[in-house]
Amino acid sequence: MEPVVPASCQQPDSGGGLRGLPRNVWVVTATSFLTDISSEMVINLIPLFLAEVLGVRTNVIGLIEGVAETTASLVKVFSGWLSDRLGQRKWLTVAGYSLSTVAKPFLYFATSWTWVLGVRFADRVGKGIRTAPRDALVADSIDENRRGLAFGLHRAGDTAGAAIGLLVALVVVWLLQGSDWALARSTFQTVVILSIIPAVLAVVVLAVGARDVPVAKDDRRRAPSLSLAGFDARFKGFLLIMLLFTLGNSSDAFLILRATERGLSVLGIMGMLVAFNLVYTLVSGPAGALSDRIGRRRIIVGGWLAYGIIYLGFALADEAWHVVVLYVLYGIYYGMTEGTARAMVADLVRPDQRGTAYGVFNAAVGLAAFPASLIAGVLWQGAGGWQGWGPRAPFFFGSLLALVAVVLLVFWFPTMDRED
Repeated sequence: MEPVVPASCQQPDSGGGLRGLPRNVWVVTATSFLTDISSEMVINLIPLFLAEVLGVRTNVIGLIEGVAETTASLVKVFSGWLSDRLGQRKWLTVAGYSLSTVAKPFLYFATSWTWVLGVRFADRVGKGIRTAPRDALVADSIDENRRGLAFGLHRAGDTAGAAIGLLVALVVVWLLQGSDWALARSTFQTVVILSIIPAVLAVVVLAVGARDVPVAKDDRRRAPSLSLAGFDARFKGFLLIMLLFTLGNSSDAFLILRATERGLSVLGIMGMLVAFNLVYTLVSGPAGALSDRIGRRRIIVGGWLAYGIIYLGFALADEAWHVVVLYVLYGIYYGMTEGTARAMVADLVRPDQRGTAYGVFNAAVGLAAFPASLIAGVLWQGAGGWQGWGPRAPFFFGSLLALVAVVLLVFWFPTMDRED
């Protein structure tokens, strides 16, 4: 194992824009770029594979997504804490990406929803292992005045990979199926095989290129614990608000199903997702940099307001093109909030707590994803003899909770940003 590189060698001057960002930020961004090429080739086809090939109901799809994300969340807490305990981030991150890479090929053999659940479970364990140490590695490597830019760049790279992965999948579907509306098993299997290549490259790039950044001795005040007791009250408040918002933020699989329900073809859905990811990519970097100047809270509030309006639009959409336009605009919400929220976490905790904090933060979001996806599935299709309220219901629910979260972030917790 190579020696860790001193923080002074990793952190650039406070100026310099993108060209002055440290090596770790670029390496982690490249890793996420390649990983998302792989993941997005497959992940957005899974709901269609479950519904159209295996004949699975939406409430079961919601259950699968909820279990998968909850699994990742539970692992994130321990992995983040362990990275603080060891004072190292890199190899836990490498291990997580490796596990997800090994799990992915087994989708090729899936013949039932339980098989898909098993693969998703293993993949999300890998995500759980890597996410908190990876985010902490980025935060350790960058000056706080450019933390938003660093996380914004990372999200942009991640999402650019997603767009490319979707384009590759779209081409494969078009070559193998033409304008056929339903997804074929053989097409899905071909996409799975192709997705392995960028996944392997991502692990190699991270293993070779990243370097750990040790926490300064003065910042190691005490051994980290898995308790929230040592965290700043602002961090706890932010977690609570995020938890509420996420209860209305069900899996994006339901957006894909909504597009299908409105009559959009497989190729149309994939083209829609490419456009969404392009918007997400273009917004992420500037939004992160803007959060460095005007504060994280303002950017997150703007993103959540956009989310609430767009989800209301999904509820009211009558035509397939309505869903397409809304989903493309949905990239604005992601671009404004994903990187900015991660930067805010680093703002609210000590350096020696970052791994644990990112684990707890991601766990809170992921644990809420289970009831969020389950609620969405039940609201849509019902359960236990109840017929549900139809496809509009989950989106009305999500829009309402987004509004409540905005009110809390603005009025109940007004001292979130440093400039306040």
